[in-house]
Amino acid sequence: MSEISFEDFQKIDLRVGTIVEVRDFPKARKPAYQLIIDFGPLGMKQSSAQITTLYTKSELLHRQIVANINFAPKQVANFKSECLILGGVSENDVVLLEPAQHVPNGSCVQ
Repeated sequence: MSEISFEDFQKIDLRVGTIVEVRDFPKARKPAYQLIIDFGPLGMKQSSAQITTLYTKSELLHRQIVANINFAPKQVANFKSECLILGGVSENDVVLLEPAQHVPNGSCVQ
């Protein structure tokens, strides 16, 4: 990986949100869910997430996550993904990053 400046890092808008809806995504090439995430005053955003191996829909519902919310939207099959949920890659799975304690939706990650 190449080194970036602090100014480059400041361009990334990382926020905490709560998953309020989880749907199956049968049209995705790889198994995925369609998520609707509440970012409080920043509104709702949707995301496609390939996390079906480690998480059930019920485990994801109402879970707080960390996401980048200022990526350009990405078309995934028939779905527009508006943010990127962050996680650590373990083997072939993604383990979600989440706050250790509840914080208000839309909180900035520093």
